[in-house]
Amino acid sequence: MSKFIALPVAALAVAVLSSNAALGDGHADKALTAAIDARKAQMQLVSYNMGILGSMAKGEAPFDNARATSAATNLAAVAKLDRSILWLEGSVQGDVPGTRAKAEIWSDAAGFEKASADLEAAADGLVSAAGGDLAALQAAMGAAGQTCSACHKAYRGPRN
Repeated sequence: MSKFIALPVAALAVAVLSSNAALGDGHADKALTAAIDARKAQMQLVSYNMGILGSMAKGEAPFDNARATSAATNLAAVAKLDRSILWLEGSVQGDVPGTRAKAEIWSDAAGFEKASADLEAAADGLVSAAGGDLAALQAAMGAAGQTCSACHKAYRGPRN
């Protein structure tokens, strides 16, 4: 093969191999982005349902057992989503756009798992309280708020 043919063929081979590597990287980026989007959606659902409960607990909305129970039940279900597919290694703030997840989520996996279990327990407590009276809901909201705050302080980075 002459140099004039071999050089373009070699360049084409390098381009093809590079594009395959880029496609692989793009797939990883897509997986991380999808996981970040999913956990943002999870947190939006947590926030939405906590907002319903919080407005009742603060007296901004009338206490309604049925509505409170629905919001608390939703919150409990969302809190129990399988974290293994939402919190992918490498989806850390600063490494990929769109996340505030601190590296401590992975370096302190046991602590993050405990914080997640605490959210599940607080949500279950809200389900029980929602079927009671306003005082019970207010007490459970205080505990849930502390749970959320503790996790955010330890595992959520600042807004960029």
